[in-house]
Amino acid sequence: MAAALTPSLIPRSAVLQGVLCGLSLIAGYAIGGLARLVWQGLGLPQFSDRVKRLLLLGSGLFAAGLVLASLWLSLGWQNDIRLSMGLAPEQSGRLILVLAIALAVASVLLLLSRLFLKVARLVEGRANRFLSRRLAWMLGVGTAAFLFWSIGNGILVSRVLAVMDSAYAAIDATIQTDIAPPADPIKTGSAASLVDWQGIGHEGRNTVAAWPTAADITALSGAAALEPIRVYVGLNSAADVEVRAEMALAELLRVGAFDRSLLVIATPTGTGWVDQAGMAPLEILHGGDVASVSVQYSYLPSWLSLLVAPEYGRSTARAVFRKVYGHWASLPADERPRLFLFGLSLGALNSSLSADLLDVIEDPFDGALWVGPPFASQAWRDATAGRDPVSPVWRPVFRDGRILRFANQGTGFLQPDEDPEDWGRLRIGYLQYPGDPITFFAPDSLLHEPEWLKEPRGPNLPPGLRWYPIVTTLQGLLDVVTATQPPPGHGHVYAASDYLKAWTDLTAPVGWQADGMARIGYALRERGL
Repeated sequence: MAAALTPSLIPRSAVLQGVLCGLSLIAGYAIGGLARLVWQGLGLPQFSDRVKRLLLLGSGLFAAGLVLASLWLSLGWQNDIRLSMGLAPEQSGRLILVLAIALAVASVLLLLSRLFLKVARLVEGRANRFLSRRLAWMLGVGTAAFLFWSIGNGILVSRVLAVMDSAYAAIDATIQTDIAPPADPIKTGSAASLVDWQGIGHEGRNTVAAWPTAADITALSGAAALEPIRVYVGLNSAADVEVRAEMALAELLRVGAFDRSLLVIATPTGTGWVDQAGMAPLEILHGGDVASVSVQYSYLPSWLSLLVAPEYGRSTARAVFRKVYGHWASLPADERPRLFLFGLSLGALNSSLSADLLDVIEDPFDGALWVGPPFASQAWRDATAGRDPVSPVWRPVFRDGRILRFANQGTGFLQPDEDPEDWGRLRIGYLQYPGDPITFFAPDSLLHEPEWLKEPRGPNLPPGLRWYPIVTTLQGLLDVVTATQPPPGHGHVYAASDYLKAWTDLTAPVGWQADGMARIGYALRERGL
């Protein structure tokens, strides 16, 4: 339990800290019980009752002292993380709540484990009448495991998933009262649009109505700007993936998207969200001369979408890319926009799966910006594993950097004195924060120290962060759940200022000097991006 109080990547609330401590306490209890069984099974010498009592008392006092000391220190550890993110510090009253929740969670789990053993022993006792002792034991444990799994997965999990599905479906269908259907005919959902306003869903309407407008861009640049084109097709716009992809292409053609200088296939996250902080800088940098297209594949959070139906995102991203790229590739090279792919989180994973480079190698698209790729992204894992061994896992250098590059907070893809031409015709960039648990969660941290914890460490990692078997994995899972709670620039919340630098390096906009870039940065910060 003491190790569970040490810091991780994301500040934890008292409730989550208590849950983590309770889980760790039971894990330690289980390890102790297993060690006892192994000791007895090996026939090692047994201690006398008096020695057992002394050992139990001594170890109990030591553990209690260690836990209380760690509990007190944990307040400082958590506040160090919070202050580094610009968050208000926690108060000492949190410690009592953490301890109470930890004991409650551990007690419930202990009762469940004893109930499991009671069921197993009951079945074993009945089976002993006609089976050998070993087979009876196996039958008892197997029966108990089957019953607990059936109740947990078949009833509790299914019911929870059904409730969550209904809740997120209702959110997606909710029409915001403060966002009216657009009057501008180039907007998706307008009277002239091929896509119905209601069918594009909650996140689709937010995307279409998002800042900036042409007037906003003009105010920042001082030059006349175009209205950004944002085509969005919702999950309820059509029942079939291929039909939704065809609708997206038809809408792009209707609004003249292929006449713009840049076209972006923006793959949304699980809920259908397209990060405004990611697209706004690009639209400003290019004077609104940007068209983007997004097709929704789910209304569930990314982690739930990936768990329940991962194939939906992949199939949708591939269908959209085939349609858009197919038309784009049919146009004369000097009469078509530059084509980029974009995705955040699950959107980055699905976007990276949308195109087979062997299919486009003769006429490649111009580049991709994949942000906060989930640890399950195979393309990201392969690139990271293939890095120059001298480069750290959080800022890999991949081969000669002609195609693929990585960036972190406050850094770009290009070095300050580097010639942009050193980055080749096809530019693929991964923007990732060293403290993003969705990117750097390591399932094998259960027994092995993850690479990102080794020296040299990435910037902004808590200095007290250490690896502990099992505990680090539990901490990482909770960090994944809470990764979007920090302010922009931390965790899995990517700041518009980092997007601004990334898009600048990727797309090389013209006409912006240092003072203009500063104005963009200020405007983005004013909007909390």
